[in-house]
Amino acid sequence: MRPHAGAPLSRRRFLSLSAGGTAAGAAALSGCALQVSSGVSGAGETITVMVNSGDITPEQVKQAQKELGIKIALVKYDITKLIAMLTSGNPPDLVRGVGAVDLPYFAARDVAEELDPYFARSSVLKPADLDPVNDLWRYDGRTQGKGPRYGMAKDFSQDSMYWYNTAAFDKAGVAHPPETEPVTYEEWLDKAKSLVQRKSGQTTVFGGSYSGLTRSTLLTTMTASAGGSLFNDDFSRVDFTTPEARKALAWFIDYCKTKVGPSLIQPDPNGWDGPTYQAGRMAMSNSGYWLGGMIYPDKKLAEVSSLAPAPLFAGGARISACQGGTGLWMPRKAKNKDAAWRVFEWFFGQGPAKERAAGGWGIPTLKSMRSLMPAQEDYQKRVLKVQDNELKHFSVVSFTPYTRADALDALFNQIAPAAMNGQISVDTLAGRLNSSVNEQLKRGKEQVG
Repeated sequence: MRPHAGAPLSRRRFLSLSAGGTAAGAAALSGCALQVSSGVSGAGETITVMVNSGDITPEQVKQAQKELGIKIALVKYDITKLIAMLTSGNPPDLVRGVGAVDLPYFAARDVAEELDPYFARSSVLKPADLDPVNDLWRYDGRTQGKGPRYGMAKDFSQDSMYWYNTAAFDKAGVAHPPETEPVTYEEWLDKAKSLVQRKSGQTTVFGGSYSGLTRSTLLTTMTASAGGSLFNDDFSRVDFTTPEARKALAWFIDYCKTKVGPSLIQPDPNGWDGPTYQAGRMAMSNSGYWLGGMIYPDKKLAEVSSLAPAPLFAGGARISACQGGTGLWMPRKAKNKDAAWRVFEWFFGQGPAKERAAGGWGIPTLKSMRSLMPAQEDYQKRVLKVQDNELKHFSVVSFTPYTRADALDALFNQIAPAAMNGQISVDTLAGRLNSSVNEQLKRGKEQVG
C-alpha cells in the first residue's frame, strides 16, 4: 500500500482553474484503506451513489433493496459537490466516472480506493473475465492502463468507429466502407463531402459527424493513430506541433471548415448525433457500438445501418480506442465499503449488467457476457461481425492526470473557431493551444506534486 500524507485534504489545493469552475488539482488524503470485507454482505446498510440521471434507475434501486438488502441513495453527479464531499471527509460510497479521462485525475490525487483486493476475493467479478477496456481504470502513478485497479466500466464502445446509412450511400452513389478494413481519415472526409446535402446555403443532411466524445480524447486518439502522442512522457505537457499531432489537428480543422458535419461553427440543432441520425439527416455518425441501442428499435433504420472500423491515417497505426468507459469508483474515505462493493459487484456483474448487454447499448465489460449482445436479426449479426473484429485492435490511449477533459475542451472551444473559420492557420492554432493547455497542465502538476 502506498504511504499517504498525514495532512488533511485541502479544498483550496483540490480546486484550480478549469472549465466553468470545475476542479483540477489536489493533495493526498490521509489514512490507509479499510480492510477488505471477509464475507460481510453489507445487508441492511445504506450507500450513497453519485451518478447522472439514468446511470442507475429507480427500478434498479428497488431491485438492489430486494436482492441485496442494501438501500441506494442516489445523488446527482456534480464535480463541485463531489470535491466538497471529498475534502470534508464525507464522500459518496461510489462515484460515476469516465474511465478514459477521469481515472488518472482522481487516482493521482490519491482520493480513489485501490480495488485489487476486492476483485481478488470476488466470485462475481473475476480478473480473468475482465475485458481489456477495464485497464482504462488502472493507474500506476505515472501511466494509465497499468498498475492497481480503481474502478470498472459498465459497458463500452470503441469510439472512433462510425455508423453509416447505406441508403444514403446508395442514393449518392458512394461506395460503402469495407466491413473489416479501415478507410483512411482522408477517405472518410471525401465520402462525407460526397454525402452532404445542402439547400439555400444550409446543410440539410450532414455527410458525416466526427467529433469524438470530447475534443481532448478525439485529438489524443487521432495523434496516436498517426503514430505519435499528444502528451510528453510524464503527461505534463502537450505539443500540437509534432508531425503526428499537427496531422490530427489539421484534419479536424479541415473537417470543420468543409461543414460536412456538425462542429462549433455549424452546431447540430439536436445537440448530438442520435436524433439527427435517426431522422435520416446524417449519413455517417462517429458513434461506437452503443448507438445500436438507439438504432435497433427502428427496424427500418436498423436494416440500412452498418458499423464501420475506426479510420486510420495513411501509413499510421490501426488504433481503435475507447474514449469513454464510464463506470464507478470508490473513494478512499467511503464509509460503507463492504456494502458499496456488494452493489459494485451486482451492478457490474449481475442483473443490471445483463440488462445492459442485451439492450445493445454497449459492449459488456465482462467477456463472459458477450453472448448476451443482440444477434437475432441479420443486421445485428452484421454489426457484431464488424465489432468482434475491431476488438482485436483495442488499446488504451493514456490521458493526463493533471487536468480534466472538460477543462481542455473549454480552452479548445475558445481558441479553435478562428481556425475553423479560416482566420488563423493550423500552425498558429497549434501554438496557441500549446500555450494555453500547457499553462493549465503546469498548474495541475504543481497541485498534485
